[in-house]
Amino acid sequence: MDIRKEYLEFFKSKGHEVISSMPLVPDDPTLMFTNAGMVQFKDIFTGSIPRPENPRATSCQLCVRAGGKHNDLENVGYTARHHTLFEMLGNFSFGDYFKEDAISYAWEFVTVNLALPIEKLWVTVHENDDEAFNIWSKYINPERIMRFGDKDNFWAMGDTGACGPCSEIFYDQGEEHFNSPEDKMGGDGDRFLEIWNLVFMQYERTADGKLNPLPKPSIDTGMGLERVIAIKEGVFNNFDSSNFKPIIEKIEELANKKATKENIGSFRVIADHLRATSFMLSQGILFGNEGRPYVLRRILRRAVRHGYLIGFRKPFMAQLLDTLINIMGNHYIELVENKNFIKEQLTLEEDRFFKTIDLGMSLFNEELANTKEIFSGEIAFKLYDTYGFPLDLTEDMLRDRNLKVDLEKFDELMNKQKAMAKAAWKGSGDTSNEGDFKQLIEKYGLNEFVGYDNTAYKSKIVALLDENFKEISTLEKGSTGWVMLDKTPFYATSGGQNGDIGALEDNKHIAIIEETSKFHGLNLSKVKVENSTLSQGENVDAVVVNRYEVAKHHSATHLLQSALKMVLGESVSQAGSLNDASRLRFDFTYPKAMTTEQIEEVEDLVNTMIARSIAGNVEELPIEEAKNKGAIAMFGEKYGDTVRVVSFSDVSVEFCGGTHVKNTSDIGSFYIIKESGVSAGVRRIEAVCGASAIKYTKDIISKMNEIQAEVKNNDVIAGIKKLKDQIKDLKKELETAQSQTSTPINEELIGDTKVVVSVVENGDLKKIVDDMKNATEKLAILLLQAKDDKVMIVAGSKNTNIKAGDWIKNIAPIVGGGGGGRPDFATAGGKDITKIEEARIKALDYAKENL
Repeated sequence: MDIRKEYLEFFKSKGHEVISSMPLVPDDPTLMFTNAGMVQFKDIFTGSIPRPENPRATSCQLCVRAGGKHNDLENVGYTARHHTLFEMLGNFSFGDYFKEDAISYAWEFVTVNLALPIEKLWVTVHENDDEAFNIWSKYINPERIMRFGDKDNFWAMGDTGACGPCSEIFYDQGEEHFNSPEDKMGGDGDRFLEIWNLVFMQYERTADGKLNPLPKPSIDTGMGLERVIAIKEGVFNNFDSSNFKPIIEKIEELANKKATKENIGSFRVIADHLRATSFMLSQGILFGNEGRPYVLRRILRRAVRHGYLIGFRKPFMAQLLDTLINIMGNHYIELVENKNFIKEQLTLEEDRFFKTIDLGMSLFNEELANTKEIFSGEIAFKLYDTYGFPLDLTEDMLRDRNLKVDLEKFDELMNKQKAMAKAAWKGSGDTSNEGDFKQLIEKYGLNEFVGYDNTAYKSKIVALLDENFKEISTLEKGSTGWVMLDKTPFYATSGGQNGDIGALEDNKHIAIIEETSKFHGLNLSKVKVENSTLSQGENVDAVVVNRYEVAKHHSATHLLQSALKMVLGESVSQAGSLNDASRLRFDFTYPKAMTTEQIEEVEDLVNTMIARSIAGNVEELPIEEAKNKGAIAMFGEKYGDTVRVVSFSDVSVEFCGGTHVKNTSDIGSFYIIKESGVSAGVRRIEAVCGASAIKYTKDIISKMNEIQAEVKNNDVIAGIKKLKDQIKDLKKELETAQSQTSTPINEELIGDTKVVVSVVENGDLKKIVDDMKNATEKLAILLLQAKDDKVMIVAGSKNTNIKAGDWIKNIAPIVGGGGGGRPDFATAGGKDITKIEEARIKALDYAKENL
């Protein structure tokens, strides 16, 4: 049975609209990842936006719980049902049906569609929810309905806002399999497995804690797909189901090692983490050092560390991907479409970690040998900071030995590091979603974007908002707020393209548009009123001022991607972009820095495409038709059934909602100004075109003129070569001068040893000492030199009783300095050049006394 398909079709038959899984990165600044099925409906439940036309929805949502508040990472591999990535089935009612229907649907699906035996089912309700208890009593023996308090059976979105009691369905896995004291309803054992939670959203909690009944209560449910699959297949551990078992078997094959009771945890960690990393990569999350990219890195490194434990010494995760695709690829096509990219990124990151894991493991084992109860927090931090071992990975390695890390010391060091990095923090960049958006949509509906065909439009001001997105009737002179036009030519920031700027004009005043963004489908522009007052209901001329140059850079980005694929190969994929009026930035997947020749070839290709004057074409197509046409999707984006396709003949065909030039010749010239690395396997190109390209070339010409003036030669290469030759000649003259010195005085024989103690005016003292040692069988030499206001001393000894290090230590203090070295060679420095002659005499006396 395809439970996912069965569930969605069941609720579709009950009038629910099937909604696709939303991206793992939610449009919500309070969440790191999408962690529940209700996340994409949160604004409907909170009342931020109106409920949809169809107030019933159902979905199978991919969720990640591996960072922030909802973090299951440390449990994965050690429990039967914790996962970093999982699928949550859900059905939702937005003020439509309530408890009666929600319970009826759940019971029908569980007992009829899933055909789970009634005698295995139990239900819980809130201790005060008599209504739910009575409804459930129609379907199941009241003795199998348990009442629990707020801790277990009350759900709240936050301290205030929508909330309500909930009801959970449990499956009894059998006393014969689970019989510990905790294997009871309400206990912490595994016998009674929760499979479905029905949330009855019926109250609004105020700041004083009072619960006010909602006029239109709602339903939010969640059922873990992995758990249901395990139950249907008769296994007691999710990892023993068909969702994971083929991956574990593939790991056994690659490692040439069977999973046993002792090592099964490592196999399960790898299988789970393969799913999470593959889906995160498929949706455009890349490896990095902070935020979501760092969570992705932690998950991958935890998998690699467990791979290391079962014998892997080189990248292996990419070899498991085809098995995962066989399991989930039919439903999640992004795994198939991005297969090569996912494999490449996994391998690059694994390879990086394998290079440091041996060193890290050596340090870990060395400290472990000295650990009795608490593992050093300093070493744990060094493993994290130097070798890339996340703290939970170190804790993971200590778990089997029942040891813990000195977290107090680790946190102290981590906080110091965070404090140093705090100055560089720029915030999340997410814009607040709080405001009167629901009222705007209900009163005026969504406004219309007319900017694809217009850069100026006679528009009406439908609504004005202050800086906190609260609706107002006027904006006074000098104030800043937001404007909603009935029909707007201003493009809102999206798809890597910056939002439009411009002006609102009429006979009375001018207002400056500083940026344009989207909020819940509303296209709003930030406006600063220059003179007079801006009022709701006014008619204005809306004028875009940056569009032409932005369009040039956006179209150039499309041409650039095509050129990169031609030069570097079809495996190149977009990993991010930014287009504004002055430049473009394009991130793409590639394992190493581009050569100068490759950069020049890409640049030439783009300029050739521009010179060919290729006409642009924009059309709306069914998504499958667009794919068949070869259209490239923006990496990590979700698309509807119909997509906008921008093409320049067959040179470039892409899904795109942005604005573009009519013809490639409009772009002008194109120059790559920088190629650099962003992270492992991701490169970045920065380029300019249009007016920015003209400015770029003018700046180069200006600098060239300055160089010509400085080198006094119109042929700057010849001028620079001439200067380099002059510098070379001067260096030779200087070396000659430094190497020339008069014969050292005080050269005498003491026994059969030549002794040289002298003040040398110029020359390289070390070289003189080395040369004399090479030319003399037995030698004791100490040279002094006054240089600026300091004294340099060099001593050497060959086949004598004098140790150069001791000799120089005795003499250096005379000139206010110190030094030392080996018995055969030593150096020192001093500050008092007036004592240089005294030091020479003392040095000679020392030699006579010690030979």
